[in-house]
Amino acid sequence: MMDLWQLKIFCKVVELQSFSKAADAVHLSQPTVSSHIKDLEDHFATQLIDRMSRKVYPTRAGELLYDYARRLLSLRDKAESAMAEFTGKIRGEISIGGSTIPAGYILPQVIGQFSNAYPDVRISLVVGDTSEILAKTADGHLELSIVGAVSKERSLDQTKLISDDMVLVVQRHHRWSDRESIKLAELTKEPFIIREEGSGTLKSIEHALNQKDLTVNDLNVVAVMGSTEAVRQGIISNAGVSILSAIAVAEACRSGTLKTLKIEGLQLNRSFYLTTHRQRSLSPLSRTFIEFLHRTMQGSILER
Repeated sequence: MMDLWQLKIFCKVVELQSFSKAADAVHLSQPTVSSHIKDLEDHFATQLIDRMSRKVYPTRAGELLYDYARRLLSLRDKAESAMAEFTGKIRGEISIGGSTIPAGYILPQVIGQFSNAYPDVRISLVVGDTSEILAKTADGHLELSIVGAVSKERSLDQTKLISDDMVLVVQRHHRWSDRESIKLAELTKEPFIIREEGSGTLKSIEHALNQKDLTVNDLNVVAVMGSTEAVRQGIISNAGVSILSAIAVAEACRSGTLKTLKIEGLQLNRSFYLTTHRQRSLSPLSRTFIEFLHRTMQGSILER
């Protein structure tokens, strides 16, 4: 007999592409997870998972079941949060997406405060670059997310949540470290580290450069890195300079490890956006979190 617990395990196996990782996620042994998947396959009389050497993938039947399983689990979560709201108790599970900066420097603080206020709520934070998080929100994997770029996807609804300054970041011993600003022409000659394609940081840099009839190709790019932390470490190691979120480098600047400068004539302001699906109804729990998020952002130390 199929039950929701088995479907949750099945979804974890598909999403994590691993029996062992799924077992860790649901706090079961790997043989137990394998047994639940076998029970589902017996129930439907078809193979649901292709077991490769290192990763597992859903079969065509598995893909079909995964789509329905996600919807059933989402409906269960909404039912639980609706009943909890009706009885005056906020409880349940919620998955929130965050691109690199929000997930690393904004959401952890908010989630911590929310967990203290609502201890019966379990929050999963899904981290990825802006493109990945927008895609997961658009296809229903995430009910809400925070990203650093405006999406062209019409199915998504975005609300400005917080403003951020993008700044030129250099190592403390860099020859520019005692300056307040540089000219754009100077930057084009300096070794430059950029984020990977799909990141909100890169999109913001590209947009700012386009206003000056320039592109990233006009910079002296020496490295492409997959995270803000990797770029920070590259700057500290004197591999080059970069443009990063002021929020992301605030602590390093206070400690004196890094220095920020302005680039004359280059507008580097950007915003982070609360993103939801325009055609999907938010669960009561998601609405509670969003209300809490807005209250936290008002007057928060994150508001710059």
